[in-house]
Amino acid sequence: MKIEIDEKSGFCFGVVKAITTAEELLRARHGAVWCLGDIVHNRVEVNRLENMGLQTVGRERLPELAGKCVLIRAHGEPPATYALAERYGIELADATCPVVAKLQERVRRAWEEMRAVGGQVVILGKPGHAEVVGLTGQTNEEAVVVESLDDLSRIDFSRPVCLLSQTTQSLSLFNAMRDEILRRAADPSAVTVHDTICRQVSNRNPHLREFAARFDAVVFVSGSKSSNGKALYGVCREANARSYKVEDASELRAEWFAGVETVGVCGATSTPKWLMEKVAAAIARF
Repeated sequence: MKIEIDEKSGFCFGVVKAITTAEELLRARHGAVWCLGDIVHNRVEVNRLENMGLQTVGRERLPELAGKCVLIRAHGEPPATYALAERYGIELADATCPVVAKLQERVRRAWEEMRAVGGQVVILGKPGHAEVVGLTGQTNEEAVVVESLDDLSRIDFSRPVCLLSQTTQSLSLFNAMRDEILRRAADPSAVTVHDTICRQVSNRNPHLREFAARFDAVVFVSGSKSSNGKALYGVCREANARSYKVEDASELRAEWFAGVETVGVCGATSTPKWLMEKVAAAIARF
């Protein structure tokens, strides 16, 4: 059986920055580091860092961490988190992805511009997702979050609209949202559109589609919480019906590889390369 790992799968640069920052802090502070939420949406990688001493906490725990070092992951945080950290004397290590940080600033400007003309900021994203929480926080929680075309009923189309997107959303869905908003708007000229999708993520779709089609079977490695992983796995399934999703090697099934001569192994932007290598080695043992 021939097994190939997709060289373009794995951590994006924003996640690499956050993981590297965490590892450096853990070594320097002998494990005394806390992280707001899972540092990455991959259970196996989170467990690895927790074994090094990283402790995952929610925002409600911030008052307990006075004087401690707290890491902000790549997804970013709303302004309220920074205010709480200052209030309690918490040392923040900010590992917000540069692309996300730039988007937060753009959302904040868009909100100010829309307030001046009685308009609305609309964000294509998953409600409750860590990045989206950070984005809506820039608008005093006034942004309208939409996840599908059905959600567009929440928009008042008689008012100006500024459309932006969570960085990991589908480009085709964003374009469909844009077109439908322009179609429904009372005044299309009052609609502003900012394509804020990260191309390092969106450009993986055509590559992954081509990669998955080359093999008899495909194993996609991703954490169950990763929205990016769900989207990319969907791309694999479209290209190859014999695509299977696992969090780690323990979820592999021998029957998937019956009569299979070639297997492709790939993953999400939150999947470490070492984990894909471990899954590939387990497949080889079948």
